[in-house]
Amino acid sequence: MTTELLLPVANSATGAAALTGPVSERGRRVAVIGAGLGGLSAAIHLRLKGFDVTILEANERVGGRASRLELEGFAFDTGPSLLNYPWVFEQLFAAAGRRFSDYVELRPVEPSVSFQWPEGRRLELSSDYSKLLAAFSEFEPAAGPRLSAWLHDCSEKYRISFDKLVTRNADSLLSWFSALSLSELRRTAVWRSLDSELKRFFKSRHIREALGAYGMYLGGSPFTLPGIFTILAYGELAYGLWLPKGGIYGLVRGIERLALELGVRIETNARVQRIVADGGRVLGVEMVSGAVRSFPLVVSNVDVPTTQSELLPEEFLARGRREASRTRMTPGVMTFYWGVRGQVRGLGHHTIFLPGDYRGAFKDLTERGRIPADLPFYVAVPSATDPSMAPGGDSAVFVLVPTPVLSELGRQDWDSVLKETRARVLSRLAAQGAELAPERIVVEQAWSPETWRARFGLYNGSAFGAAHNLFQVGPFRAPNWSKALRGLYFVGAGTTPGTGMPMVVLSGRLVAERMAAHVL
Repeated sequence: MTTELLLPVANSATGAAALTGPVSERGRRVAVIGAGLGGLSAAIHLRLKGFDVTILEANERVGGRASRLELEGFAFDTGPSLLNYPWVFEQLFAAAGRRFSDYVELRPVEPSVSFQWPEGRRLELSSDYSKLLAAFSEFEPAAGPRLSAWLHDCSEKYRISFDKLVTRNADSLLSWFSALSLSELRRTAVWRSLDSELKRFFKSRHIREALGAYGMYLGGSPFTLPGIFTILAYGELAYGLWLPKGGIYGLVRGIERLALELGVRIETNARVQRIVADGGRVLGVEMVSGAVRSFPLVVSNVDVPTTQSELLPEEFLARGRREASRTRMTPGVMTFYWGVRGQVRGLGHHTIFLPGDYRGAFKDLTERGRIPADLPFYVAVPSATDPSMAPGGDSAVFVLVPTPVLSELGRQDWDSVLKETRARVLSRLAAQGAELAPERIVVEQAWSPETWRARFGLYNGSAFGAAHNLFQVGPFRAPNWSKALRGLYFVGAGTTPGTGMPMVVLSGRLVAERMAAHVL
């Protein structure tokens, strides 16, 4: 998709390093626990560096959070519903001498996102500058200069972030920021909140609420998260939002195919219950069957706090659980998967329903430990972009409602909570003109944070991994290697660089570079 908005980042794919032969005798055997996108990425990059890699996935299919439900002709992506930053995925395939487009077909989602408020106002984001300007001008007169200034500022933040910060390993604050000039350091705005940074450019609370809402998936609020996270909304505008053919699971399948072609072994229904070690050194993994498999190197794609509190050898568990308990996590989620007869008018591919009490909803989620009375949620209708995800003429609908993490919510009757939440979502949809009568829902599943915890090992039911507050980014985030247990590494949303599909794919490259530096 072409765009008038932004400058491309400098770190697009820079060449290929194809695997030229079998693993050498000096190659090391690696077990990757979990076949989420981070685990698949790590396996690919490790294989390209000459390692002998086996992925052990507990579930029946790969993908982790980005899994798949198939119900009576309807197909649902369980977690992520759209792809952003496509250049990250292009780089992954280019590293193996392949073209991303030969494995995954992307379809543009335009307009990308629609934000709606209870009073009926609506703001649609678009990668087309003229459409974006028209949308902003409805909320803020003479928005052009402000929008242009914000886009330019964000483009610099984005360049700094992806050229100099999140795409490299760094173990100290000094080494992390040493690549930045003084002007670049000032540009990061890490000392200002996301909302304060948006106020520099926009007076409209609706514009600020829409652009700040991305903070929900980072485990904080726009009133507390660092100002550099304006890049989240910007990155989607600059590079567009996309749906792979077949949904996000079409992307997962493409990456799985690449891994297999490179010689990565993938075993599903292979649950690891413990990492085995002796003398502070990894020896392998113990399966739920009790069988011990020998691997001198292990990469865990399970949430870092879950690994620390459940998978470490017995002598490391007490320390691991203390570290896990100190980790601030992103929210949990309730998710609904609805197969709907006919088309759903009044909804585009991706709609975010914001609450009237915006600040209060964030306080409920991040401070008060309760499901907001004024409920925020988003709805995706992937069949609007890819009709193959539903039977002819019908609709696949995905609803995500954020919640506090399990420990903050306390004991819940989740059947009752899900039933009540379903009614509240349908009521809000009807009030805002979406034609989705309950009787049209012919196929349905609903997952609570407890479901997510049990299915995917998500620590405390957190849907997106460790939060991104100021003290859990960069060198403050859990490192991608264990300093206590030699041979143990981490990949995915809980470690560097962070949460979201592009970030966990980048984390696969970073952990492979880290391991290669330690081992070879």
